Amino acid sequence: MDSRKFGLLGRTLGHSWSPQIHSMLADYEYRLYEVEPGDLDSFLRTTDLDGMNVTIPYKKDVLPYCTRLSDAARRIGSVNTLVRLRENGWYGDNTDYTGFRYIVERSGVDVAGKKTLVFGTGGASLSVKAALADLGADPIVSVSRTGENNYGNLNKHRDAAILVNTTPLGMFPNTGAAPVSIADFPACEGVFDVVYNPQRTAFLLQAESLGLPHAGGLGMLVAQAWRSAEQFAGHDIPKEKIETIMSTLSRQMSNIVLIGMPGCGKSAVGRALAKALDRPFIDADGEIVKAAGCSIPDIFAAEGEAGFRARETAALSDLGKGSGAVLATGGGCVTRAENYPLLHQNGVIVWLKRDLSKLPTAGRPLSQRNSAETLYQQRRDKYAAFADITVDNNGPLEDTVSHILEALK
Repeated sequence: MDSRKFGLLGRTLGHSWSPQIHSMLADYEYRLYEVEPGDLDSFLRTTDLDGMNVTIPYKKDVLPYCTRLSDAARRIGSVNTLVRLRENGWYGDNTDYTGFRYIVERSGVDVAGKKTLVFGTGGASLSVKAALADLGADPIVSVSRTGENNYGNLNKHRDAAILVNTTPLGMFPNTGAAPVSIADFPACEGVFDVVYNPQRTAFLLQAESLGLPHAGGLGMLVAQAWRSAEQFAGHDIPKEKIETIMSTLSRQMSNIVLIGMPGCGKSAVGRALAKALDRPFIDADGEIVKAAGCSIPDIFAAEGEAGFRARETAALSDLGKGSGAVLATGGGCVTRAENYPLLHQNGVIVWLKRDLSKLPTAGRPLSQRNSAETLYQQRRDKYAAFADITVDNNGPLEDTVSHILEALK
C-alpha cells in the first residue's frame, strides 16, 4: 500500500463518499478532516498530509497557501485539490472543472453556441462556468437572488437552451425543491444539477418528465475525484474507472422500492431481499402505524381513505429521501401521482405481480370493500407508470429474490 496520506478537508462533512471513491481509484490512505475556520491556518501549516481535497467553505481560503496554481485554479479563483510540493508549500488545482465537463460531455448535449443559465453564484458556479465556456456555451448568464439577472426577471431568458443548478436547492435532506420550473423555458435542450444526493433531484425529475437530456452531480463527484487521484498517486488512472465507480455508488445509494397489489408479497420479498443484500428493510405501512399510534383499519375508520393517503405521502416523503434501503410500500401508494417523485428520487421501483386469486384480504380495508379485480383494474396502469422493473411473484420466494437481483444488474 502507498504509505502517503490524503484526505478531504471541510468544516462539516457528515457522510462523505470520498473515502470509498478514492479507495476504488488508488491504494493510499484517505480520511475526512473536519476543521473549524479558526483552526484552518494551523492545520494547513502543520498537517503531515501529502495532499487533500477541499470542500465548503475553504475552496477560496486555501488559495494563499498555494505556492503554485494550475491554470484552471488561477482562472476560476478557487481550489479543491492540494498536492504537497517537494520544495514546500502546496500546488492547488480545481478538479471540479474536470468533473462538470465530464458530465456534460457524457450526456451528449452540445452546449456550443447555446444560451446557458447557471443558477447560483457560489464556488461551484465558478468551475461550472469555466467548463461551459471552454465547451463553447454562449452566452452564459449567472442567475442569483439579487443580481442583475435574478429569479424575478427570468422572463427575458425564456430562450435559454441549457439550464444548470449549482445551488444546494433539492439537496438531502431538503429534497423536492428546484430553482425554476423547466416548463417556463420552451427552448430548453439540456439540464444539469451539481447535487448528487438524491440522485434525481426535483430539477432532474422535471427534465425526465419532459423527456429532456439531463445529468446529476454523481458523475461530477466521481470524475473530479478521479482527476485528484491521478495527482495524488502520481500516475494516470484509466478513465473507464469513473463509470465503474458511478455504477457501484448508484447501486449502493439507491433504495429498492417494492410496489404492487395488497397481499402480493412485498413485505416477505422485501425482508428476504434486504437479507440477501445486507440492507435495512423498511415497511412503509409499519411506519405509518407507528406514527399514528393505531392500526391501518383504525386510521381508515377515523379519517377515511383521504386521511390515510395523506399520512402515507408524509411517510414516503421521509423514507424516499433516504438511501440504500429496501422499502415495501402499501398497495395504494400509486394512486397519488405525487408519491412517484418521492420514491423515484433515490429509488429503483420494482412492481411485484401476483395472481389475483392468491391475494389475501384480511386486515385490508380497501381489499374487503372492493374485489381484487376491481382494485387491479383501477391501479394497473399506475403500477406500470411507477415501475422501473416488473417481477413475477407467483413462485418460490427465493426465485422472486433471484429475479430481482438479476434485474438490478
